Formats: sequence, C-alpha cells, structure tokens
Amino acid sequence: MSDNIIAPENLVYKKPKLLNNETMHYCPGCSHGVVHKLVSEVIEEMGMEDKAIGVSPVGCAVFAYRYIDIDWQEAPHGRAPALATGIKRVWPDRLVFTYQGDGDLACIGTAETIHALNRGENISIIFINNAIYGMTGGQMAPTTLIGQKTATCPYGRDPKIHGYPLNITQIASGLEGTCFVSRQSVETMSAIIKAKKAIRKAFTSSMLGKGSSLVEIVSTCNSGWKLSPIKANEWMRDNMYPKYVKGDLKDTTGL
Repeated sequence: MSDNIIAPENLVYKKPKLLNNETMHYCPGCSHGVVHKLVSEVIEEMGMEDKAIGVSPVGCAVFAYRYIDIDWQEAPHGRAPALATGIKRVWPDRLVFTYQGDGDLACIGTAETIHALNRGENISIIFINNAIYGMTGGQMAPTTLIGQKTATCPYGRDPKIHGYPLNITQIASGLEGTCFVSRQSVETMSAIIKAKKAIRKAFTSSMLGKGSSLVEIVSTCNSGWKLSPIKANEWMRDNMYPKYVKGDLKDTTGL
C-alpha cells in the first residue's frame, strides 16, 4: 500500500470538497474559518451542493462566497434575512441560509432578523458573535459586554451611556416562528462537534418546512480584542460564556 493512502478510519482531517483553495483573509485564531468548514461539511453530507444558496452581507462575513463553492447572494448591510426570505419563497426546494456577524445581524439588521424569524421563514441563520465590530476597526457592537473596551468605548461599555448587551438569540427563542435556536462555539474539538450537529439540525429543519432556525457561534476576535488566539479563547470562556450561555435554547423540530 502506498504511504500516501490513508485508511478512512484513520483520517483525522479531511478538507470538504466545497471549501476551495482560496487563501483566507481571516486573522489567525478567527472562528470564521472553522465555521466555514462545518457549513461546507453539512451541505456535502446532506447532498445539497447544487441546491444550497448562502446570503452574506458585510463585515468579516462578506467574503464567505470566496471560500465555499455554492451559489451566493450578497445583501446590503443587515438585510440578509430579507433577501433569504425572497429566495426561499421563490425556490422552496433550496437550502437557504444567511451567514452574519453580530454587528450586521443584531444592529442594523435587527428588524430583518426578528421579523424573518417571527414569520417562521424556512431559512437558517448562522450568527457569528464576537462581541465587537471586527472588520471596521473594533467598535462597540450590540453584543459588547459591560466593561469591555472597544474603539468607541475605550473605558469599557457603560450601561448608563451605551445600554446593555443585546441577547438576540434569547429573543429569537421566544418567537413563535422559530423551531430551533442554539448557541455553540468552535474553540475545542468537542465544541466543534456540537456546533456541527446544530448546523445540521438547522439546515434539515428548514428543508422540512419546520420554521426558522438560528445558530449562534460564540466566537473570538483576537485582533479586535488585542489578544493572542490562545488568550482570546480564554477571555471568551471567562467573559462571554456567562452572558451568552451555550446550548439549545429552543427545539421543537422533533429531530
């Protein structure tokens, strides 16, 4: 047997076919690349390569179309759920999902997000929450924690001035149109496995017409946080998990 042939049971890492060889622009330690891999794997395993349509707006998520070889539509800032709604209604047999950051989804896109979920549109929303605006310079986001320093709150977020962090996933779990709402992360192998299962359930639910799904991935932004990838993971566990508790917040899918 050739040394280059690896038995399937011994294969630890396999690059999804949908994930191309384009050099990624994400910073070292960023969670986006891992989530891209999970989304690609789930689409392949579901056999939906030719029927998957992703919608990416702006921010760090804007270039998702460069890496995952499926059909994509780019939406104006915050409008991805509205665009996904139109696509799914025109092509109900398609697997339609959005891929959005917290500034896009929970700030300028709050209305589109809430109303699409509340209508029970058969779409899935992948929500990357790193509690900061990453691409545009590290400004305060709706999800920025109390006391967390950013470019626009250099002394830390003060609720008397800036209000409180917006827990958009918790809000989504109380909407009648949602069938599956989950919060996961991708900093360890066990966390990655749980995140992939959540994405698979969301995509499956949308294809079965069960309603809207939202999968939040609590993530790091070591560049915006001014931390190394290792320290960023530690900060995320110590500070973000108490506020954004991981697990399934709602599951009426029966899957």
